[in-house]
Amino acid sequence: MSMAPNNTRSNTVTAVKPNKWSSAVKIFHWGSVLLLIVVWGMITLHKGSSAGDTYLDLHRAFGVSLLFWMIARVISRIISPTPASVPMPKWQTAVSHLTHLLLYVLLFAMPLSGILMTWYGGRSIDMFGLFQLPSILATDRGQARFFNNLHTDVIWPTLLVFTALHILGALQHQFIKKDNIMSRIK
Repeated sequence: MSMAPNNTRSNTVTAVKPNKWSSAVKIFHWGSVLLLIVVWGMITLHKGSSAGDTYLDLHRAFGVSLLFWMIARVISRIISPTPASVPMPKWQTAVSHLTHLLLYVLLFAMPLSGILMTWYGGRSIDMFGLFQLPSILATDRGQARFFNNLHTDVIWPTLLVFTALHILGALQHQFIKKDNIMSRIK
């Protein structure tokens, strides 16, 4: 008389999470940093220059590029495996997730508000001299002013605050907790 073995183990396989983000996620992360610095640099140069709208045109073109970069970044983030969680208190995990979410929202809101400001101002956006993104909106100075104020007085300072929180959190993990968190994204 033969008895079938009693197999009490689950047949499900637990996927092993990677220790680092994928190369694509890393490229999009650091590319976003670079694009944001370039966009900021162009508007800073514009404010201190008598070269006309050259730097402003580049600011707008790089801003639109950042919007498309962010779309690709979100797609990459969705399809890439998430690394194993870093052990930390639940409140820190919640703050980390909220900060990342707000950074993503702000990195979309910033170029969108700039595009709307430009289009409501009745201007097209010159994309590096290659082509123009014509305004698809009726000129409305009130709306242009609203989006200008949103772009410069609300979104930009908020983006700076949450970027600082993100950097400070990473530095705190790296140098105080010494959990080598930065190796996940470099």
